[in-house]
Amino acid sequence: MELHGKNIIAGETSGAGTRTFSAVNPATGAELAPAFHEATDAEVNRAVEFAAAAWGDYRHRAPEQIAAFLETCGAEIMALGDELIQRAHAETALPETRLLAERVRTVNQFNLFAQLVREGSWVDARIEHGMPGRKPGPKPDLRRMLQPLGPIAVFGASNFPFAYSVAGGDTASALAAGNPVLAKAHPAHPGACELAMRALHAAVRKCGLPAGLISMLHGNSNAVGLALVRHPLVKAVGFTGSVQGGLALCDAAAKRAEPIPVYAEMGSTNPIFVLPGALAARSTEIAQGLAQSVTLGVGQFCTNPGLVFGVAGPQFQQFCAQVGDLVKRVAPGTMLTAAMCARYRQGCEEFRGIPGVQLAAAASGAEPGQAAAALFSTDADTFLQTPALHEELFGPSTLLIACPTPAALCATAGRLRGQLTATVHGTPEDLRENAGLLDVLLQKAGRLICNGFPTGVEVCAAMQHGGPYPATSHAHFTSVGTAAVLRFARPVCYQDFPQELLPPALRDRNERGIWRLVDGQLTK
Repeated sequence: MELHGKNIIAGETSGAGTRTFSAVNPATGAELAPAFHEATDAEVNRAVEFAAAAWGDYRHRAPEQIAAFLETCGAEIMALGDELIQRAHAETALPETRLLAERVRTVNQFNLFAQLVREGSWVDARIEHGMPGRKPGPKPDLRRMLQPLGPIAVFGASNFPFAYSVAGGDTASALAAGNPVLAKAHPAHPGACELAMRALHAAVRKCGLPAGLISMLHGNSNAVGLALVRHPLVKAVGFTGSVQGGLALCDAAAKRAEPIPVYAEMGSTNPIFVLPGALAARSTEIAQGLAQSVTLGVGQFCTNPGLVFGVAGPQFQQFCAQVGDLVKRVAPGTMLTAAMCARYRQGCEEFRGIPGVQLAAAASGAEPGQAAAALFSTDADTFLQTPALHEELFGPSTLLIACPTPAALCATAGRLRGQLTATVHGTPEDLRENAGLLDVLLQKAGRLICNGFPTGVEVCAAMQHGGPYPATSHAHFTSVGTAAVLRFARPVCYQDFPQELLPPALRDRNERGIWRLVDGQLTK
């Protein structure tokens, strides 16, 4: 399947713009053919208008049709075969074994949302029957459920070229909710984006859906993304990336004549708290797990643990030494882009220049353009007084922070910013004695982990991948798991409507057999 490097608008290729860019192999620095055409304002507008027209059809499709379409999307992605894996490997330097696993996750996401749509209870149908004879005033008949929003702009993430790119979880959840998708391809892996989008359009054709249901736009600058967010027909945004990028989109969305939500996953340091009893019982095991978590995938996970807190003393010092010995043995790796690697290296140098921060250990042998694992250490006072240490350093590094007492652990936790995850390692006695710490972390993170590590995000109904700012822009929602669908729907109440004009989910006869709240009782 030869790549054309053009935008895909309602199933047709479009390369009207004169600005082009190339993907780069981060392992070799070589540019990869073809040149990719940055979308013009006219192309953005055309894609959005096609999406708005498609919405009028798609939102009325039966749940079974939408579920079958989502499953077909997954099948078409698998049908791309080795070509998708090889192109993504060339554009990202991610190992093929990792990409194979990520493709399975991507397909499973589509299938999981298909199951959600087919079962149907996610629409949260609520019925309150009218009481016309009620005194002193009649009670109207009220029926409420979630309805799709309209065209959704989705921005692909650099570190997940399949699972959180143009055919990723944001796209799957938006389609499951009944919305068209306008996908902004990530410039670091545009070829993989094109292949995935062609697979999705094959599914659109096979399922007889409107061609404007999905479009993909290229852009190596901020202009295309901002044009999407500012377009009056776009109703919400899904984004995964930096705090700076997420805030720019949030700002643009807030300044519209009709402000819209931007569901942005942005930055997290994912703190780990290692309590004294746990260190006494299994210091070596925790050190091994931590070193693996920090360096997994060259540290390029949004759940990478960037901060580790413990109680100062010989026990914590020994633990730091154990982690340092393990970090030194990790081979340097190629990051997703040269710019990302340069930022990581610069960040490590800046850490080393902060008074009170020590480079405790570092891997050696890094070639130009490679990232070496690094372990830094400091004390609680330095950490609290240095804002730069609270920022995410994206890459294979972590900062060990010694607190003078267990009470100081809790106090320091209270000064943390919002996080995707927070982890506690402790014995049952540790956890009882530090209940206050757990209560503080409950206010700081979207996912709390006990005696484990944050890397690895299970895609299921119970997952929460979101947290207070700056981890995300909306802590009430998740970007992973079936609850992600709730971002792209809004509640609508029907008052005193005749049965034939109600959506099937709200009619007296429960035609779909879904769970509904009827007069205060949850029932099928």
